Amino acid sequence: MTRGSRRYLRPDAIARIARLELRARAVVEGVLAGLHKSPFKGQSVEFLQHREYARGDDLRRVDWKVWGRQDRLTVKEFEEETNLRLTLLVDCSASMDYLPDQPAAAAARLTKFDCAATLAASLAWLALSHGDAVGCAVFDDRVRGAVPARMARSHLASIIEVLERPRAGRPTAFAPVLRQVAETLPPRGLVAIVTDLLGDRDGVFQGLRLLRKRGHDLMLLHVMDDDELDFPFAGPTRFEGLELPDHVACNPRALRAGYLAEVEAFLAAARRRAATERCDYALIRTGEAVDAALVKLLARRASMAV
Repeated sequence: MTRGSRRYLRPDAIARIARLELRARAVVEGVLAGLHKSPFKGQSVEFLQHREYARGDDLRRVDWKVWGRQDRLTVKEFEEETNLRLTLLVDCSASMDYLPDQPAAAAARLTKFDCAATLAASLAWLALSHGDAVGCAVFDDRVRGAVPARMARSHLASIIEVLERPRAGRPTAFAPVLRQVAETLPPRGLVAIVTDLLGDRDGVFQGLRLLRKRGHDLMLLHVMDDDELDFPFAGPTRFEGLELPDHVACNPRALRAGYLAEVEAFLAAARRRAATERCDYALIRTGEAVDAALVKLLARRASMAV
């Protein structure tokens, strides 16, 4: 096996690993090989108060604005905050279970939910390894399972148990779910939403706005299947809805150009609206090695934090 193939596992190899914990372990090994700077900050500090300057105080902590206004030396005091609290919200709606109709092709691929769950478990593993607290919820039109944030490494088993629960095959309803999360989460954490964004997209961004008002840092991990992005179909095809009882029979070659234009507009709108809500956005293809996608995402966040 080459060095490159060890670092970035092929999607079909990951898909053959049955248990999510083993998939996450394989992904994290690749991430740790490629990521030298942690995106998880651990201990941080928060401004507490001013006090009078005393001989020996670090001059870098002097508040020179106060000195300019009041002609007296004061220093800033800080208090340590708790470690990062990461909350993972994973879309488990029916559209996340898309696979191609051909059994051979389907057997070698991750569904969007498989990809999302692997990303979530891998992020949980990384955060817990840095001493951070991690919670997780799966949702469709409501929260279907959740565990509160805990710091123990053994908590990963509880997170994986939630991710591996049977799913109801329901459509997505972002607005009520994200409103519930915003109202119940303690303020000022990191919230990562892993979804295909198929559903009420206005509800997603309304929910992001509520979470931002509560002081949360936000990540939107947009998972899409290669077929959705590339539209490789040829010959008469029947497309069946996963969340709606509907179907379309057509010649896909006649639709391809218009479809791809709509997809590009959809992605551009998602990126634009995420930026408006100050949310870190990443598009992740199911055909992309999950550890490669995670390295790019976390390396970008680490560089932004410098």
